Amino acid sequence: MEECRVLSIQSHVVRGYVGNKSATFPLQVLGFEVDSINSVQFSNHTGYAHWKGQVLTAEELNVLYEGIKLNNVNHYDYVLTGYSRDVSFLEKVVDIVQELKKANPSLVYVCDPVMGDHGAMYVPEDLLPVYRDKVVPTADILTPNQFEAELLTGRKISTEKDAIEVMDLLHAMGPETVVLTSTDLPSKSGDQFLVALGSQRIVRADGTNGRQRIRMEMPKVDAVFVGTGDLFAALLLAWTHHHPNDLKAACEKTLSAMHHVIKRTMTYAHEMAGPTKRPSPAQLELRMVQSKADIENPTVVLEATVL
Repeated sequence: MEECRVLSIQSHVVRGYVGNKSATFPLQVLGFEVDSINSVQFSNHTGYAHWKGQVLTAEELNVLYEGIKLNNVNHYDYVLTGYSRDVSFLEKVVDIVQELKKANPSLVYVCDPVMGDHGAMYVPEDLLPVYRDKVVPTADILTPNQFEAELLTGRKISTEKDAIEVMDLLHAMGPETVVLTSTDLPSKSGDQFLVALGSQRIVRADGTNGRQRIRMEMPKVDAVFVGTGDLFAALLLAWTHHHPNDLKAACEKTLSAMHHVIKRTMTYAHEMAGPTKRPSPAQLELRMVQSKADIENPTVVLEATVL
């Protein structure tokens, strides 16, 4: 594959896997050059009892970007962004993406619009209009969870039909590809499964526009993982690159690789914690390096249904 370069603007932790630490290794293993801007530098993720560190300001982000630009090495094939909790920082990200798209009109912007989950926002509420009015229209691939998709469209999702309508509303806002990474929709396989849905705008052989829509079911895991959303967005970037017009194949490889990583992490965490104790945040850090082979060439264990 010809050299493909990703600018990833996400958080960084010294210990563990979240943000850029979750995204960079898998992308490199899959053959991408990754340039990282660390939106925060923390000792570890905030699920631990203690954490320390620094937050990058919008101005500091701009300084780093200016340095890249002055050397004329600001040519990117992809931009990847995740968690942000500052309005001016997020607006600066949009400015940078728009400028990079002018330089390379075929650039693909993959955005995980991280705002909250299960009905609660964990970023300031003034980020919502920025995501809705500026970020989403600039994005090409969007990976919200159900709650984030509902926030962005102002529509509730209670049925699969609702979910499809919400994905269509998101397409209308800009993105070619939308994946609802997790929903509360009932699984056909029983309570132990989570449902994800995806939709991709396609041009049919006869030149008309259509959609490829898929549904996937993933086994639920009784543990709190951090960094899985960041891993998902990075893997989806990679596999949509390898399967540009086949959302089914891209999602099957993405979710199967994640399944392997999570399974290995769970096994390790329970071994470390012992049979009677719940694993600690440190024991539940993703087993990323140990999963290199699964990331590189995932055995497809989760199949998608075309809707």
